[in-house]
Order: sequence, then structure tokens, then C-alpha cells
Amino acid sequence: MIERYAEAARYLLAQHELRAAFDALPDAIAPRNVTDAYAIQEAFRQLRASTLGPVTGHKVALTSKVMQEMLKFYSPFAGSIHANLVHRSGAKLRHADYIHLGIECELAAQLGHDLPASGVPYTRSQVADAVNTLAPAFELVDDRHADYKKIASLIFTLIADNAWNGGIVLGPAATNWRNLDLKSIRGVVEVNGVESGAGYGRDVLGHPFDALTWCLNTRLQQGHQVSEGMVVMTGSMIATKFVNPGDRLRFVVEGLGEVNVQLD
Repeated sequence: MIERYAEAARYLLAQHELRAAFDALPDAIAPRNVTDAYAIQEAFRQLRASTLGPVTGHKVALTSKVMQEMLKFYSPFAGSIHANLVHRSGAKLRHADYIHLGIECELAAQLGHDLPASGVPYTRSQVADAVNTLAPAFELVDDRHADYKKIASLIFTLIADNAWNGGIVLGPAATNWRNLDLKSIRGVVEVNGVESGAGYGRDVLGHPFDALTWCLNTRLQQGHQVSEGMVVMTGSMIATKFVNPGDRLRFVVEGLGEVNVQLD
């Protein structure tokens, strides 16, 4: 079984290096369930750590009920964030470094202390107590030209492929977030200076910290570390924006600030 996971991870790595379109893994190594999917994801993470760096945070995906219904998968899922894929607001990224790049508008929580596995399951209040700062952030999502007509049948492969994470862009960290109603805060994204979408904190599983709590409990149950200084993405408030070379994106969250990125 372990060798099957390792072979699947090597196959995924080769597909990325070939810049191949996202598709099913060969039947012999394809994930058959969620357990398989996360085991392959972990083997894939280990393969990429030498070039992408260690895990410095986590992400949560599929936080929208509409998307869950579309994919017929009624739970969020998690992925890892590698250190070398963390960028800061104002970054200029090469569009050609990605296969098919989408950008999602999220909140990024940085933890102020460790959460040991012995405490699982943590409540939302306990998780909130562990959050030091919040920042508006972009997640870089590389779907590798996935065929969305087939995606519901490939959900386990999507999880195995580290939930398509291609990195993150962090805005300045805010310490005043405890004064905000995170359920009601509004975020607006602009593409090339034109408003392109808006959303609210409640659009992420009803509350961004519900998504955060789910993500951290899930990662701890899977044996991952949740440590001081880690950044955890809470899921997109706004529909994914697929971008082109030359695009400039700005995401503004009331009370928190903004994050910017340019695609060259």
C-alpha cells in the first residue's frame, strides 16, 4: 500500500514537471477514498520538499456549499503550503511559471502558539485564541487546465494533488482583528483597477474561523504539525479569478487592509 502511494506521488510529480493537464491517475495507483488521497498528498509533499521547502502552513478548500453540491463532495479538504511558495503583497509573479493560474481571495491566519494533537478536537474559541494576526491574502491555485465536467469523479485526485495549491500572497498582518465581526466583513477584489467580485466572511462555511477550526483539527488528526508562526488559509470569499499575463489584482478587506499582486 505504501509503495502504491509513493508511485502515485511520483506520477503526480512527473505530470507537474511535464506541465500536463490535470486528469485521473492510472487505475492501479489512483486514490480510491479520502484516506488514499491524503496518503498520496503526504508522499507528494515529501517529494517536493527538497525544492519547495518545508511546510509552513495549511490551506482549506471547498468551503462553499454551492461548490460542494457541484462536486458531490460534502466536506472541505485540506492541503499544505510550502515555504518557498509564500510571497508578500506587491509581488510580481511570472504567469508562465504556472500551467493555468487562478487566484482566490482569502483571509490568512498566523498562529501565535502551537496547537498540540493532544487537544483535538479544538473548538472555534480555542482556535481563535491561538490566532495572532489576520491578513487579506491570495491563494494561487493551479488547476492545470482541469476539465470541470469531470472534476466530481476526480475529487480524490484533486486532494492528492495538494488541493492545487501553487502558493500564497500575504498582505500586511493585522493585530486588531478581534475588534471585527469576521462573519460580516466584506472583501472586494479588483482586476486591473476594475471591481471584479465581492464577498463576506460568512461565505466561508458560515464563518472564516469555522473553516480554520475544521482545517486545523483535520491536519492534526492526520499527524501534521500545527505550530507557532504557521499561516493557515481559511478559504475563498469570492469565486476564483483566472488571470492573464499583465493582470494586476487587489483584494481589500474592510478593517484588515489589502493585498496586491501582479502577473508578468
